[in-house]
Amino acid sequence: MSQIEHNLAELAPIGPLTDWLDAHVPQLGKGPLQTAILSGGTSNVVLTLDRGEGLMVLRRPPAVPPPGAEKGVLREARILTALGQTDVPHPHCYGACEDATVIGRPFYVMEMVKGWAPNLRDEKIHNEPPFDRMPYIYGIPFAIIDGLIKLANVDHVAIGLGDYGKPGKFLERQVDRWAGQLASYKERYAGYEGRSFAGYAETEKWLRANVLANEVTGIIHGDVGTPNMMFHHGPPPRLAAMIDWELSTIGDPMIDLGWFTGGMRDEDDPDKAFPTALQDPKLFPTKQELARYYCAGTGRDFSDYEYFSVLAKFKSGCLLEYKVAAAEAGQLPKDVGRFFARIVDNCFKETAAQIARMK
Repeated sequence: MSQIEHNLAELAPIGPLTDWLDAHVPQLGKGPLQTAILSGGTSNVVLTLDRGEGLMVLRRPPAVPPPGAEKGVLREARILTALGQTDVPHPHCYGACEDATVIGRPFYVMEMVKGWAPNLRDEKIHNEPPFDRMPYIYGIPFAIIDGLIKLANVDHVAIGLGDYGKPGKFLERQVDRWAGQLASYKERYAGYEGRSFAGYAETEKWLRANVLANEVTGIIHGDVGTPNMMFHHGPPPRLAAMIDWELSTIGDPMIDLGWFTGGMRDEDDPDKAFPTALQDPKLFPTKQELARYYCAGTGRDFSDYEYFSVLAKFKSGCLLEYKVAAAEAGQLPKDVGRFFARIVDNCFKETAAQIARMK
């Protein structure tokens, strides 16, 4: 037995999985089950399932899961199932299994979405032709915003997600949440002494002083970016599905807009260079153009966008510093740490400059 076959036998034992599929996912068919590894990471493993009548996808934690991975898989299954009542582009969930004795971990089975996904390699995002060039690449962000508009307009209580996140004061909790995570890296990664960041103090102070009085509550995807999207083949750009919902929660959905537009051009400085951008910002619209489009589709106040733009970039800087810490601890290559250090430093410098422009 090869290593791949051994891994598959461990991740998806054919006998128990077949029995479960017979009982819960008859849409897959009744033929002999064949599996293959589609992708595998530290948080989740994705397998294809084939019984002769079309492919489906199984998502489960790895053999040695990180903390919270099992709960995260079941949360993903829950939100995908709930979104089946909406027009939000997402993979259809056919069934979920909480019983870890079936294949060793909880899992769920979802649709194999037809389409293409941007690919991240060599520190750059690569799109399928002709979406790798003008005029089609310019429409990619608008297609994603179309999905975010549909998501923001969902009544999460009506589709059974009223208890999917902590109720109330989401924005008030954000600074403490991400500042606390940043501070935790010194304890979690031996050898990381912490760093000081130009612009961090100004950003934290401004966010605490400018929390929005009127908070909107809805579904947050949590990791909106082109690699977590699938598109239909052939122009014009059309979103087929938003994928990877493991960071989803309930809060103010406009933070997804701030997160997604963080690396895009600013109308106040459209020619500014972005040395750490994963795609050429000159091929995308400005972040304000996308924000106006989002607000037109959701009824949100455009004047609130600056707050979410600053908050999302603050969150990004606090989160991504773990890559720097992991590199200092010897868990990632040094060049990876240096790459992310530049991104984190730019996050706080850019928020401080953004705040200064608003004064």
